[in-house]
Amino acid sequence: MIELPVVSEQKVKKPNWLRVKLPIGKEYAKVRKLVDQYKLHTICESGNCPNMGECWGSGTATFMILGNVCTRSCTFCAVATGRPPEYDTDEPHRVAEAIKLMGVKHAVLTSVNRDELKDRGAEIWHQTVVETKKLCPDTTIETLIPDVKGNWAALELMISAGQEVVSHNMETVESLYRRVRPQAKYSRSLEQIRRTKDYGKRTKSGIMLGLGEKLDEVYKAMDDLVAHGLDILTLGQYLQPTKMHIEVAEFIHPDQFDNYREEGLQRGLKYVESGPLVRSSYHAERHVHV
Repeated sequence: MIELPVVSEQKVKKPNWLRVKLPIGKEYAKVRKLVDQYKLHTICESGNCPNMGECWGSGTATFMILGNVCTRSCTFCAVATGRPPEYDTDEPHRVAEAIKLMGVKHAVLTSVNRDELKDRGAEIWHQTVVETKKLCPDTTIETLIPDVKGNWAALELMISAGQEVVSHNMETVESLYRRVRPQAKYSRSLEQIRRTKDYGKRTKSGIMLGLGEKLDEVYKAMDDLVAHGLDILTLGQYLQPTKMHIEVAEFIHPDQFDNYREEGLQRGLKYVESGPLVRSSYHAERHVHV
């Protein structure tokens, strides 16, 4: 039986260190215009990312392909859940064109889960990276890919298009999986990371903190990830998107995030980005050559 998330009736006051600037400025407006013009989706918007103003203001964005409706029902995520419409076969070219017009040096691509598709959306993934590399040969690419539910042929197609970094988020510690990611498996996500590393890719993952995890569980997750070939880990504070999502159990102090960074490096990770406002694609350009 899956334990349902606790719905909070009272909004928890955020600490001062979680304050962010409102999205403004010329570069933000430029990215906003391109996203609208090319009818693109971004996880910045769909995921209510707190860093959207900073990232868009610097001329970067994380594009979400394969639509904005997910087949999963993770209790932490703000992306819409349901049966997705047909995907747009012209999307790879439109994404590549937008990246070219933005002139970004490093692009991040992600997607919703498309479990209803036999190939999990792998063909569109592959084409998007290929098209981007064709139009922007000097642009490095990180792909933040979903769980392929053990479809390893789909995984290989997703990661074989020439991207420099392949990310797959664990999201939380093992004990919270049934509550936070009811349609995912901790061991399967670890295996996906190991297979990605075996393919020769730079590997990356992310974990949210403040969901009720214990210190030793975070350390175990780090050890499991190192054992499965992970290079880069991001750690950030979980923020409840709406009262219908799983509530925040704790706001982690910035000093503890610093401690986690040092611990991760000592345990064998090559790079750890750790802080209250850190998200999967935050400062992603730093992770290309570590």
